Amino acid sequence: MCQVTKVEGSASHFAELTLAECERLLAEHKAGRIGLNAPTGPQILPVTYAYYAKTIVFRTSPYGVLSSIGRHTRVAFEIDDIDEERESGWSVLVLGSAERVTREYTLTSLWKDGPVPWAEGTRNLFIMITPETITGRIVGPPAAD
Repeated sequence: MCQVTKVEGSASHFAELTLAECERLLAEHKAGRIGLNAPTGPQILPVTYAYYAKTIVFRTSPYGVLSSIGRHTRVAFEIDDIDEERESGWSVLVLGSAERVTREYTLTSLWKDGPVPWAEGTRNLFIMITPETITGRIVGPPAAD
């Protein structure tokens, strides 16, 4: 996956993930969290998503907190896998701008091949996050000397 380097004074190994590794993880997974400054204050909410044409796309309710996303809304998006018992895991953080998908051609494609929400109810609003930065990190137990 990636070369793990020891951070001085740390009991575990820590490394940055490459952009290619981050994009591979984004493409392999389906659930993440979006962070935004909603009308009621900062929110972090789980969503099911697809990594679609180098963007992150998810479906949501037109009546919920995420429906407040307008054009070029600054957001954070994260996926991760944490193993508390082994004190290891990885995370990928995407910072970018989100907006409603309105192009007919894109919507047609997303209805066919896009993400399917796990939550019940009306989820017919597609939101697309255009990444400005994608970073990742991995941490694991110390190597045996």
